[in-house]
This record gives sequence, structure tokens and C-alpha cells, in this order.
Amino acid sequence: MTHRYFGTDGVRGRVGKSPMTVDFALRLASAAARVLSPAGGRVLIGKDTRLSGYMFESALEAGFVAAGVDVMLIGPLPTPGIAYMTQRLDASFGVVISASHNSYEDNGIKFFDSTGSKLSDEVERRIEQFIDEPVVTRQSQSLGRATRIDRSRTQYQEFCASTIPQGMDLRGFKLVVDCANGAGYKVAPRVLADLGAEIVPIGCSPNGRNINDSCGSTAPELLQLTVPGVRAHVGLALDGDGDRVVMIDGLGRIVDGDQLLFILANARQADGTLKGPVVGTVMSNLGLEQSLASRGIAFRRAQVGDRHVLAMLNATGGNLGGETSGHILCLDKTTTGDGLISALQVLAVMKRTGASLAELAAPMPKYPQVLLNVSVERGFDPSCEPQVQEAIGRVEQRFGGRGRIVLRASGTEPVIRVMVEGHDATLVKNGAREIAAVVEAAAKER
Repeated sequence: MTHRYFGTDGVRGRVGKSPMTVDFALRLASAAARVLSPAGGRVLIGKDTRLSGYMFESALEAGFVAAGVDVMLIGPLPTPGIAYMTQRLDASFGVVISASHNSYEDNGIKFFDSTGSKLSDEVERRIEQFIDEPVVTRQSQSLGRATRIDRSRTQYQEFCASTIPQGMDLRGFKLVVDCANGAGYKVAPRVLADLGAEIVPIGCSPNGRNINDSCGSTAPELLQLTVPGVRAHVGLALDGDGDRVVMIDGLGRIVDGDQLLFILANARQADGTLKGPVVGTVMSNLGLEQSLASRGIAFRRAQVGDRHVLAMLNATGGNLGGETSGHILCLDKTTTGDGLISALQVLAVMKRTGASLAELAAPMPKYPQVLLNVSVERGFDPSCEPQVQEAIGRVEQRFGGRGRIVLRASGTEPVIRVMVEGHDATLVKNGAREIAAVVEAAAKER
């Protein structure tokens, strides 16, 4: 049985179009209350900085209160902050209103259970079974209450700061912090400044429409210019909901999620805290796998998506994994991917070793890799298209066994992601373009 509304990370889409409408949010809240807290309880609702967040916040609040669930509204806070605070406040479940790295025209709704973990597929299916049912409205004496608890975000800030070694601070570091005009715009600069770092903030002035707009982890070009321009040691860029981070070294070069994972794995192996294999994804650079293998560190690949990485870590007893995008899971520190906490772990390695970010990342070579997005109609499957498979075969033959090709449907957008990686940059670039063109042509023919 497949999901009707839930994707790889909650419900997401263009605001005003199904399913991202006020009516749907109201029905979703009512359905979720039936499944996650049928006897009442409390829900924590947080959001990023999108203009439409106010609208969906009100709709969800109405649906939960009508179903007899007390609502705590914490305002803009990173997704991992909601996961942490759901558990900290002993809520029955938590809700995040965010479309992560997408533009402000999109929005989404995702859930955490009482432990701060994402819902299982089975629980999401049970919620979907009630979405088309009439909205529940209890009698007046059984309605829920709504309370704003904005000041509670300081508890999350204190938790983030506690994840670096006791007694350590960040004095002596000059950091440029790009919060993508998103959910981390308050907490990230405050945490880093409280730890003693000199902060240069950019992307910290949200207006409801500029989230992820030429800033943040998906567009770090301004950060790359700013870091060497102000002679900072490091730059860090979160995405709109704060669960991803990429970093910039002192010369303005990107250090992506694969490189950050290498740095953390190397450091944890050295201090004896690394458990199980490191888990990446099918998109992780081959250089990461080879570099870890040369150090005797096991590496496993999961399907793309933090829930798949988490599932493999749990199955193998690992405590460190992540994606090229910068979605890093440090399970010895927190339950979910957290961009700020991941950055703090890297900064702690720099502080302890005295090495620069560039020096820590240098031992990991990166194979040339190209990722192209091809717009398609939802449901298009390139594995069922003979011409696409023929194109893949042609490109693979040119690599002679020294490259990788991965095609996958995005879980958040109607696109096919074409990833080509290999030893020769020209072959990689030309191969990606060739396959993407065939995918585009096949999609138009359908």
C-alpha cells in the first residue's frame, strides 16, 4: 500500500494547490490527532519563516484544539529543534511546518513522535485513512487549549551548546553564519556567539519570501565570497529548516556533507567513539568510501533520505551517517539530522586538533560528480524506459568500470535526479548531459 499524501519527509507541495491548502491542513490535524493522541495530550508546533507558515499554523491549531489536543506554539525553530523540544516538553507528538530547502512558494507539514523520531510508514498510512473523514470537534468542555511558548527555544540553544566537549569554547574563531533566512536565523548565531566565537551573520533577515533565496546550503556562493573577504576561519550554511549544513574553508571552498562525514568519522575513530559502519547514500562520493576504507572504517550505502540512513544505522549499530547535501546524523549527540549540531562537532575537531577545515578535509579526494535535475510528470519511472537504459549502458561502457551512474526520483519535487561520477571530469559531464537529455525526451513522449 503506497502513501497518498506523505512523501519522503512529510507532506509537501506548492502552497494553494493540493495537498498544501488550509482545508487539507485542518483535516490532516484532525486525522493525526486521532492516531497520535486519541485521548487528548499535547502537540508542539514549530515552523520556518515562510509567509504561508502563519496560515498553516492557524489551520493545524484549529484542527488539534477541536480534537481535544492542547497546542504549544513555539514559532520559528529548526526542524531538529522541534524534534528535541517535543521530547523535552513531554509532548505527545510534534509538528513542523516547512518545505526545507525549497523556495517560499512551497511548504510542508511533517511529524515527530513523542521520542523526537519521524513517523513510520505504517503510522503515516493510518493517518491517511482518516484524512477524508469529517473534522472531529469535541464538546466545549473537552476542547484543547493553545499557548505560545516562544521563549522555550533557549532550551534548545543550551542543548546544542552542550554537544561539544565540556569546558570547550569557540574563542578565537571568526565564523560567517548563513541561516538561509530560515528557521535557524535566531538560534544559530546566538549559540555560536554564546560559545565565544566572533560572528558575521548573513541570511539572517527573513521577510517571509526570501528563505533559501540565493543563500543557505543550496546556494552558498555569497558565503564563499564573504569568508575570505572578512578573513574568517570558517563559514557555515544551514538550509531553510536547519537540518542540513555545508561549510566553507578559509579560502572560500565548499566542504560538503561527504567531506564533513569523513572529518567526523576520522575524529571519532581516533578518540574511540565511532560505532558500527559509517552510513552514506547511493549518492555519496566514491572518494569518501575509499578514504574510509583506507583507514579501516566500514562504510555502507543506504537509499537517499535521512530516514533510510537512520534505519541502516539502527540496523548496523552505527552512530554516524549522512548525505552529500549536508544532512548529517550524529546519533551519539541527537536523534535526527541537525545542521547546527553537526557544524559544532566539526568546529570541536578543529579546536581540539588545531587544524584548519581545509587541512581536515584534504585527505579525502573527491571524484568528479555531476548531478542534473530533469523535470518530469509525477510517476515517471526511467527504469521502465528502454532508451534511458540504453543511454546508461553507453556511458557506463565509456567509464570502463571506473564510474557510477544513479537515477532516482526526487521524494520532494517532480524531477528525476541524474548523478554521474567517475575518474574523468569530461566523461562525467558529457555522460550526465547525455543521459539527462534522453530522460527529458522520454518524459515528453509519455
